[in-house]
Amino acid sequence: MKKNKPIQIVILLGILILGGYAIGSSLFASDGKPQVGDKPPAFSLLGTDGSVHNLEDYKGKGLVVNFWGSWCEPCVREMPLLEEQSKVWKDRNVVFLGINVGEDQMTVSNFVKQFGVTFPLLLDKEKQTTRKYGIGPLPTTVFISSEGKIIDIRIGELTRNVLESNLQRL
Repeated sequence: MKKNKPIQIVILLGILILGGYAIGSSLFASDGKPQVGDKPPAFSLLGTDGSVHNLEDYKGKGLVVNFWGSWCEPCVREMPLLEEQSKVWKDRNVVFLGINVGEDQMTVSNFVKQFGVTFPLLLDKEKQTTRKYGIGPLPTTVFISSEGKIIDIRIGELTRNVLESNLQRL
């Protein structure tokens, strides 16, 4: 029996290492949500302008993708800042997109009229894109570089400093 002891120790160590790896992988996995450095999930959404907008349409441009709802107070508060900066950056190869989460076209169109939003607002009525991006609380803004990589994900109302800092990075 003493001759088998080294083999048993090697087997036990192997089991411990594999078990540790499995536990670590499950604890630190990204659960499918895109993370900073990842390529953003593709989408194809109808805009309030009547056009279908695809992520691929904006290849080579910096993107500010804001997930929002008209019922969300922080979303409404940050919209004038997004509108202002969309005009400032329009000629600098940066596009702002608002993805409305779960509301109908009439509600979003009325919001556009009321607040004078000129950048594209897209409808994610079935929340498929929202799920692909792993969006929880609103607003959430995803910053995508012209190289097609996520450079930041901001949950909550944007401040001018955070928005401008990320715009400089785009």
